[in-house]
Amino acid sequence: MKLLSIDTSSDVCSVALLENNALIKELNITDSKTHSENLMPLVDELFACTSTTLSDINAIACSIGPGSFTGIRIGIATVKAMAEVFDLPVIGVTSLETLAYSVISNSNNIVSLIDARNNQVYCGIFGKDYKLQEDYLADDINEILTHLNKYLPATFVGNGAIIHKQLIKEKFNDVYFENNNVQSSFFLGKCAYDKWKNGDVLTADTLLPLYLRKSQAERMKQE
Repeated sequence: MKLLSIDTSSDVCSVALLENNALIKELNITDSKTHSENLMPLVDELFACTSTTLSDINAIACSIGPGSFTGIRIGIATVKAMAEVFDLPVIGVTSLETLAYSVISNSNNIVSLIDARNNQVYCGIFGKDYKLQEDYLADDINEILTHLNKYLPATFVGNGAIIHKQLIKEKFNDVYFENNNVQSSFFLGKCAYDKWKNGDVLTADTLLPLYLRKSQAERMKQE
């Protein structure tokens, strides 16, 4: 199967084309433009350099969050539009799953951490074969760390792991850190292909974002 994979959950706008779980081509861009300005030109460039069109695609995968509220909405809206026009199935992948897939599977658990500012992080804990061990967490980094003892040894990945690396090392001995901590549409696509094989497929109208916490604007309004 040919899979178009899109990740707009972070500062990086990333698109990839995969054949099953093998990468054909990935393009990434980080500049002053917004994802709404970059995404479709990047998809067009991806199709042009791989001699592919949407008619050749069997499914579209995209990040549903958590991460940039605006970026997630842009990615999902774009995927919904393409999927509806071409009647394509869609696959939603969390950004925490994408980070976990960037770690080579081993006997350790994988802890994905995404910075949510103000000492807050989003957390996903994954075991063997990238299986989610419990519900996703969104909390203060200190609260998250008190929850992780039973999952050690573990490999930490994500920008939250980088920001709080020293604190994590002070708290635990049996931990490792992944070198690749950037959201990638390729790893998103690898996760999406596994979901495809397991029948975890959505339609355009059932694809929804995963925020885990309210946006800053919503929190300020509530206060």
